[in-house]
Amino acid sequence: MSEPKEPPALEQDAVPPPAGAKTTVPLDVFVGRPPVDVDLARPAPFGWWPAIVIALVAFIDRVEVNLIAGALPAIQEEFGFSDTMAGAIPTAAALAGVVLLLPAGRLADKGRRTSIVALVVLVWAVCSVLSGLATTFALFFMTRIMLGAAGQLYNPPSSSLLADFYPGTSRGKAFGLERAGYYMGLPIGVAVGGAISEALDWRSVFFLVAVPGVLVAALVLTVREPIRGIGDRIDRLRAATVAGAAADPDGEATPPSLTTSMFREARAVLAIASLRGITISLAFLYLGLGGLFYWLPTLLERTEGLANDSAAAITGGIGGVGIVVGIVLGSRIGDRHHGTRSGWRIRVSMWFLLVGAVSITGVVLLPGLGLRIALVAVACVGFSGAIPNLTAASADVVPAERRGLGFAVVQFLLSLGGAGGPLLIGAVSDATGSINTAFLALVPPLFTSVLILRWAARTYDKDAARALSGR
Repeated sequence: MSEPKEPPALEQDAVPPPAGAKTTVPLDVFVGRPPVDVDLARPAPFGWWPAIVIALVAFIDRVEVNLIAGALPAIQEEFGFSDTMAGAIPTAAALAGVVLLLPAGRLADKGRRTSIVALVVLVWAVCSVLSGLATTFALFFMTRIMLGAAGQLYNPPSSSLLADFYPGTSRGKAFGLERAGYYMGLPIGVAVGGAISEALDWRSVFFLVAVPGVLVAALVLTVREPIRGIGDRIDRLRAATVAGAAADPDGEATPPSLTTSMFREARAVLAIASLRGITISLAFLYLGLGGLFYWLPTLLERTEGLANDSAAAITGGIGGVGIVVGIVLGSRIGDRHHGTRSGWRIRVSMWFLLVGAVSITGVVLLPGLGLRIALVAVACVGFSGAIPNLTAASADVVPAERRGLGFAVVQFLLSLGGAGGPLLIGAVSDATGSINTAFLALVPPLFTSVLILRWAARTYDKDAARALSGR
């Protein structure tokens, strides 16, 4: 006898409450504060300010990390290091962050997440100033490793916060805002780094970005700490309202026991089949994206004869436009049929990624500045349309009490994948003497990420239903 088929995850989310049904209920929402009235009919019951602040955190992180790409020729000229060593800078920084990710995820499941994020952003600002003060390549390299280690720590608590503030039907848009900030920071960081290093000097680049870092840290403290699992609880209450059932009595999700092994918890998270597929796919994608944005200004400078600041500005401009278009399209399409069509978010991501992979192949193989610019813009649309849906899907399939560690495990593997991109291109460039040939190394990982998602889509609905029920 076959097992009964489980319904698609969050299927009831797409159904509005019956006419005349009571949609406003008092709930314990914020840690240490009295209950508040929550309108279950609102897609985002607590507004969009938390998502905007987290998006600013992601934005300033990527701006700071990618300043070096825009200023790279000037830094190489002063310190005299090879392309391989240039690629090793972000790789070493990412690997340093990997060491701290699982403890950060554990802390995100137990500590006050808003305070953790604010502290991390403040540390970024300090590390940025130290980068500008470096007098040797060794010191510069070490400060970038320090910043990379700190930079990874914001993701688990930030992602956990978004999953709690936003129920399933608005989760895609919330993560879309966060990913918009993240990926807008890539081209803007490159453009700002190139412009300031050309107008002033490369050290000024790192001094100036510390100021908005401190301001963003202060903004994080304006976000109240939500009770863990409140977003999922609202989903259950909506389903109960539609079905005419009693309200879900659950309160805050119980974090894993202090005595539970962190690595045992990590293994339990990775036992979720669809999460494994999403994570492996994103790891291959991040390898490609890490190499693309880090080396694209150098590619345009060497193959198209552009000045450094012009190459950085073009990278920032076309990347920014493509990212905005992709985020808007991807988050809207991903939320539209979430819970009503099988594996919808992952299938949408798969098609967006395919567009991006084909476009990047064209960037490498087809010469001409105008054509390359157009293809990079289309690639950015594809990648930025896929990633918010995959991030939201990751939140959908992990139970609320494990999301901090869940996102840490995901970020751990993504960092390992993304760390290889800049180093891979730098090493191949030195070995072949051609940055264009080196970019060919990005193509196989991007197509691999598309193929893996086909498998992940098969188990997504079942895993999301289990996470929502707390199993």
